[in-house]
Amino acid sequence: MNIQDIRELFPILHQDVNGHPLVYLDSAATSQKPRPVIEAIDKYYREYNSNVHRGVHTLGTRATDGYEGAREKVRKFINAASIEEVIFTRGATTSLNAVASSYARANLKAGDEIVITYMEHHANIIPWQQVAKATGAVLKYIPLTEDGRLDLEDVQKTVTAKTKIVSVTQVSNVLGTINPIKEIAKIAHENGAIMVVDGAQSTPHMKIDVRDLDCDFFAFSGHKMCGPTGIGVLYGKKELLENMEPFEFGGEMIDFVNLHESTWKELPWKFEAGTPIIAGAIGLGAAIDFLEQVGLKNIEAHEHKLAQYALERMSTIEGITIYGPKERAGLVTFNIEDVHPHDVATVLDAEGIAVRAGHHCAQPLMRYLNVTATARASFYLYNTEEEVDKLVSALIKTKEYFTNVF
Repeated sequence: MNIQDIRELFPILHQDVNGHPLVYLDSAATSQKPRPVIEAIDKYYREYNSNVHRGVHTLGTRATDGYEGAREKVRKFINAASIEEVIFTRGATTSLNAVASSYARANLKAGDEIVITYMEHHANIIPWQQVAKATGAVLKYIPLTEDGRLDLEDVQKTVTAKTKIVSVTQVSNVLGTINPIKEIAKIAHENGAIMVVDGAQSTPHMKIDVRDLDCDFFAFSGHKMCGPTGIGVLYGKKELLENMEPFEFGGEMIDFVNLHESTWKELPWKFEAGTPIIAGAIGLGAAIDFLEQVGLKNIEAHEHKLAQYALERMSTIEGITIYGPKERAGLVTFNIEDVHPHDVATVLDAEGIAVRAGHHCAQPLMRYLNVTATARASFYLYNTEEEVDKLVSALIKTKEYFTNVF
């Protein structure tokens, strides 16, 4: 499937914004949705909308098959050992909070260590801050190299025999850094710690094998990988999930309820209280089908080429600062000298170009970089080199405009 065939499957891309063809460079925030995903969700609501598991009528059976079929697609997609290890959540944030609230609070005590990095999204910082406050555990940060990478020697120095949890993003949503998760997991396990991975920025763009990574928990969201909003996944090793208490309580997740005591369903359903995210799961399943049809290796290679092209073109702009290593995932975060990133994004929007500006839910990293905010262009399987050229031309125009005005 070539790039034009792919673009044809995304209806939203075929419009003008502010009098210009839309150039969507904000997929790290949320990706656009292809027709197969839109149609799968539409078909569910049109043809077999029903609750799952409880009913025995035809629509209920079809809905259950669609929902549980999506779980099996996720299992294969990330190479989990069984569907018992695949829990549907509202997104990566909920998944990480679930590990923090259910596993960490029950297993940590005062003096234990939680190790994370300066490049984490707030969703992989704040839950651990709260766990540390509640348990007396110590929150530690692995330092970054000058170009925004993790040095394994620094990982080994930071992770100690007191460390019980190491939680790291596989791909930074600001720097584009691709972290060596498998090697970090090995260091964590050698010290008796578990390995938690924020896969929100990696799962849409590269092949994930949770068993090869040997991570204990892995979290990701559907909306960044061509799926709908409001659906995500928590992968956990079966032996850990079996010993965890549910993080939500109510219908669906129970086995037997007495007046004063209750028992829980088996995995994975003991972690899915209430009516589940049925349409979202079905949409996520369709997104997985689509990504596998295109090929994760093809997507990764396409984005790598775009990122390198963008780095090459953008580096020619005088006064621009680009953050992160040369080898990176498909995004470029930058600042233009004497121009606030919000102003950059506003001018780009006037040219029909959508980028993200702000702290990107990574305020500790912004302080580490000694900036208050940055602009970010992020690429996906539907972006082209021509769109990068439009971005560069618009950035030059932006710089000239603010130089002449001020």
